Amino acid sequence: MSGAGHGHGGDHSGPESKRIALLISVLALVLAFAETLGKSAQTTAIDKNIEASNMWSFFQAKTIRMTVLRTAAEAAELELNQVSLPKTKEAITERVASWRKTAERYDTEPETQEGRKELAARAKAAEKVRDRSLAAYHHYETASAALQIAIVMASAAIITSMMVLAWVSIGLGVVGVVFCSIAFFAPMAVHLF
Repeated sequence: MSGAGHGHGGDHSGPESKRIALLISVLALVLAFAETLGKSAQTTAIDKNIEASNMWSFFQAKTIRMTVLRTAAEAAELELNQVSLPKTKEAITERVASWRKTAERYDTEPETQEGRKELAARAKAAEKVRDRSLAAYHHYETASAALQIAIVMASAAIITSMMVLAWVSIGLGVVGVVFCSIAFFAPMAVHLF
């Protein structure tokens, strides 16, 4: 390593520099994927959070309506004993039956998926997707940070000819790839935050 390597001083076109430049390109490519997938995961998390919130609001509205109808039905049934006219009694009985049927529909409505039970299931499903996407987003963010630092270290290795910086860059690149993989395949397996 005596003559040629030191004689060119600022020459960065040697084989090590070309390999490090290739490393930077690969790191930048993985970084682009991490950033894109991270933004996608973040957007999905926000969308699913809104969806879950809407479902729970709808659930609460159905609960209030159901409670009002059940209370009205119970009150009407109590008054039924004081009614003597058969037509009035029949009308109240029909109204109570209608209210109870509507209250039951508010509780469960499989056809439309808009009963309380179905809304709760849909909200929980949206929350599950939200939580998974949020976990993935955090892993992609960690990967992005590691990859950005790796690119800086690799660039510094070319400028300073300190190969230890290239090895640090490779190590950080591996960390970035690992976190991208965790985010993509099993974001709930590792909890950072």
